[in-house]
Amino acid sequence: MIMDDYYLAPLGDVVMILALTPAHEVVLVRQYKHGLGQILLDLPGGLEQPGKGIIQSALNELEEETGVKAEADQLISLGKITVNPTKTRQITYGFIVFNATFNSVQKPDPAEEIEVITLPAKEVLQKVKDGDIWTTDSVNFILKAALQYPDIFGL
Repeated sequence: MIMDDYYLAPLGDVVMILALTPAHEVVLVRQYKHGLGQILLDLPGGLEQPGKGIIQSALNELEEETGVKAEADQLISLGKITVNPTKTRQITYGFIVFNATFNSVQKPDPAEEIEVITLPAKEVLQKVKDGDIWTTDSVNFILKAALQYPDIFGL
């Protein structure tokens, strides 16, 4: 098929992690997102890092943004999503980590100011419902986790 004047946005793949503490609290980040010019509540995540692959990038982002250090065998896939397959090839890969503990130091990028908060999983689901958590990737992976682990989310 030939398409005239059609452009793809060259965006890299993304990783997103839903980390659950032993008390079934979800680790969230509150940070400024320049595209919207707003501070948003989200799951930790970021772009796949060059040469690192999806798994290592997920582990690195979790530690850098929150101070939670996990091992590769702790990551359980929540699947993948794409937000706009018409304009980009970007895929977001989601993971859940159980028994997450703050066992490292938060290491945000120089341009990032990240507030880390934890909330009971049931409250996180309510924040999705109320529109307090509303980014596509976070909503999707929170709902996927709730469907796969309903007891944790009070369903």
